Amino acid sequence: MKLDQDEQTVSGGAHALALWFEAKETCGLREEGLPAPSNDEVLVRTLFSGISRGTESLIFRGAVPESEFDRMRGPHMQGAFPFPVKYGYAAVGHVEAGPHHLLGKSVFALHPHQDRFVLPVDQVTVLPETLPPQRAVLTANMETALNIVWDAAIQPGDRVAVFGAGVVGSLVAYLSSRIVGTETVLVDLDPERQGLATDLGLSFSAADRLDGEFDVLINATASAAALENAIAHAGVEAKIVEASWYGDRPVTIPLGGAFHSRRLSLVSSQVGAVPASRRARWSYARRLAKALDLLLDDRLDCLISGETRFSELPAAYGRILSTQDTLCHRIRY
Repeated sequence: MKLDQDEQTVSGGAHALALWFEAKETCGLREEGLPAPSNDEVLVRTLFSGISRGTESLIFRGAVPESEFDRMRGPHMQGAFPFPVKYGYAAVGHVEAGPHHLLGKSVFALHPHQDRFVLPVDQVTVLPETLPPQRAVLTANMETALNIVWDAAIQPGDRVAVFGAGVVGSLVAYLSSRIVGTETVLVDLDPERQGLATDLGLSFSAADRLDGEFDVLINATASAAALENAIAHAGVEAKIVEASWYGDRPVTIPLGGAFHSRRLSLVSSQVGAVPASRRARWSYARRLAKALDLLLDDRLDCLISGETRFSELPAAYGRILSTQDTLCHRIRY
């Protein structure tokens, strides 16, 4: 019997390949069953996924603290921390089966590294027609950056310093620089990140050469030294946003000196919640759709620093995480 396009299914016994973190600094591909999609689900064949270097390196090393096991569970993650676990949240694919209006569409989903997967319709987001799927692997990073900018409450005319020229830090600086009248500088220990800043149209400073005081300072380095540098360059009643996640590492915060006399604010930012000032109007779906819209600038391709075939990922994964030049590493399926 021929199936209606709105009721397409995967034939019985279908399988998918997924990346699993098997043990500390060890990963491999597992074959697992693939369910047939129901009428309100889609089957997606993955085109690309992106490695979120900061978070995934903590998971790969088994550095998620036990207190965060529940909160750190990603969408559609399987297994349990510390190991074995299937993780990842930047998948871009092509809808092969499901409701007629989605067939053939390119979509983004918060899903682990896997070559095919089935999800409810409301958990995939169609890409803007002019957004290349290759760049859409940056979506989760852009969503995080947007949330950080909201938490920072950057206003026109502010002087803003963003510490860390990784993917998230660079995207935060990119968004901040587009707010009218802001003076935004991207700060990094590596002077060679000047080229990345230039490609994105940003001002740059090496960490040891930063000068002046700032209204808003954002740390996206997971480095206590950078946080100390931010505090040192904060103006009176300035806001310092800690956007890093340190896993199970303790961090010393220098709250002596002028911290209190300057009446500084130190706040956290985490993408798991929409800031209270926007929560009444902004759903997760609206925020994700906006992140996709914000990726339409071709200059953002410079944040993708390499590509690996999915079949070669287990052997390459540790090297990808340990290479200092890695920004967003794209996986091709």
